[in-house]
Amino acid sequence: MQTKRIRIQKHLSQCGVASRRRAEELIMQGKVKVNGRVAQIGDSVDPKRDKVSVSGKNVVAVNEKRYIMLYKPRGFVTTMHDEKDRKCVNDLVRDVGVTVFPVGRLDKNSEGLLLLTNDGEFANHLTHPSSHVNKTYRVTVGGAVNDEQIDKMATGIMLDSKLTLPCDVYVIERKADRTVLIFTIHEGRNRQIRRMCEAVGLSVLRLKRTEIAGVKLGMLPQGKWRDLNERELKRLNAISVSKGENK
Repeated sequence: MQTKRIRIQKHLSQCGVASRRRAEELIMQGKVKVNGRVAQIGDSVDPKRDKVSVSGKNVVAVNEKRYIMLYKPRGFVTTMHDEKDRKCVNDLVRDVGVTVFPVGRLDKNSEGLLLLTNDGEFANHLTHPSSHVNKTYRVTVGGAVNDEQIDKMATGIMLDSKLTLPCDVYVIERKADRTVLIFTIHEGRNRQIRRMCEAVGLSVLRLKRTEIAGVKLGMLPQGKWRDLNERELKRLNAISVSKGENK
């Protein structure tokens, strides 16, 4: 009987170790072994027969899938372990009861809604570039903002030789020394909103993510987490299913 082999990064995501993208990073860093041998990108495994380990710890299948939201405060990096000994989101979710990992990223100096799970396939679907998941941010910038600056950001800004996708940007508050904007973007490039603002001469004072695909942070206190409710999970799973069908 022919054994069913799958890509090692898919196996790691199914076991709740990390998203596929993060699993690939772990493989490239030499932290993943299969039957005692350092794994390489492109390797496949038989989940029922092969022994897989990450940083010396054996990988086991996930028995309980968890989906939570966290209000990430400023000053925390979006990782579970940090070689520079910085504060990381893992410090805030140690009491979840199972190991979870972030779905996407939120800059160290940014705050707000962060999803975490131990369901690698769920995370992979939501973070895949083709998903175009809507994410909403409340952004405070220094000084005044004019219509030309807003139009440029809404239409698209050239970052890394590629134009950002059109997005929604509007003003909700104007003060003498600052302006509060709402951004809804459909992609997730590195420090995207900060760089878009910088490109039109705006300095970001505060950036808070308030919503992902209709799932809202609401009144969750800073540094606290809660499980997603049935309605929220259904909404996010609908995106995951749609993404899977369009592969």
